[in-house]
Amino acid sequence: MGLAEGAGGGTRGGRLRGCRHQFSTGVANCAGGSRSVQRVARGKLVLEELGVADRAGGRHSDRREALRSAGGQRKTGSYSLTYLSSGISEPKEGFPSFQATGYLNDQAFFHYDSESEKAEPLGPWKQVKGMEDWEELSKFQKARGEFFLKTLKEVMGYYKDTGNHTMPEKLGCKLRNNSYCGAFWTTTYDGRDYIKFDTEIPAWIPLQPEALKTKVKWETEGSVQQTKAYLEGECIQKLRKYLQYSRAFLDRQDPPSVSVTSHVDPGNIRTLKCLASNFYPQPISLYWTQGDSVVETESWGEGPLSENGTYQSWVLLKIPSSDKGPYSCHVQHSSLAQPITVPWNPGH
Repeated sequence: MGLAEGAGGGTRGGRLRGCRHQFSTGVANCAGGSRSVQRVARGKLVLEELGVADRAGGRHSDRREALRSAGGQRKTGSYSLTYLSSGISEPKEGFPSFQATGYLNDQAFFHYDSESEKAEPLGPWKQVKGMEDWEELSKFQKARGEFFLKTLKEVMGYYKDTGNHTMPEKLGCKLRNNSYCGAFWTTTYDGRDYIKFDTEIPAWIPLQPEALKTKVKWETEGSVQQTKAYLEGECIQKLRKYLQYSRAFLDRQDPPSVSVTSHVDPGNIRTLKCLASNFYPQPISLYWTQGDSVVETESWGEGPLSENGTYQSWVLLKIPSSDKGPYSCHVQHSSLAQPITVPWNPGH
């Protein structure tokens, strides 16, 4: 029943029963002690942690090493169960007062909202039988939503706020080689981190002065040991159960399709674009070379997970329109036995 086993178990009005919630996207990486997705792309190592991208420069050897590290996570059995929930104080049509989405790694597998009052499977999980009792999960999410919105009103009271305010919340746990390797639980209010749970202490950590009131209230209600037990125990049990039905979706290797195009901008500057599309998992390396030398570039982009469950990414290189190269785009991905190299042909 989703978080019901861990969340429901007899905690009077506690954090878990009324509900703490959900999180999004990525492959578990326990080496750093926090959830992260590593991707090498366009001559940059991109570290996405809790949805926030941070870029660090790296040379060609760094790109290859990081790609091996990122791709190897799946081979060594790293998985995450994450949940993202959100409440708003003044809902309107199309924006429910409460909604929640569950993710396995970066794949959303169910969604619930307070308008439909239904938890429904997403993507390939629509065809999976026996993984979850969706009726029971719907009932549980409804109860969670009611408690969640009550908490939002309490927080608004601490700030003496009125009007429309939002409260997203993220929680989840991670497995590596079938063993627990970390968990997280963070609540945000109006775009700023508000409070988080530290499993090591264990304790709720206020991230805003007003959150001290929430910490005292929750810990007085006895939520610390219950939250720790859920994150380190029942969440992991749920993840192991889900993996019995989901490994084929999470472990698949879809190779990228690669194309190179060019166009001349005003000022006689030619832009070369290398596009990799329809690949999975997400970590990928794209870079340009001129002859045998790697060309560093700051211009790149990437798309979110598409409806067909794959990604796309691209890297741009700007050169004088008179420059005939030679230039080539190189693509490395865990699905490929060998890197793909696509030369730019000035005649096209």
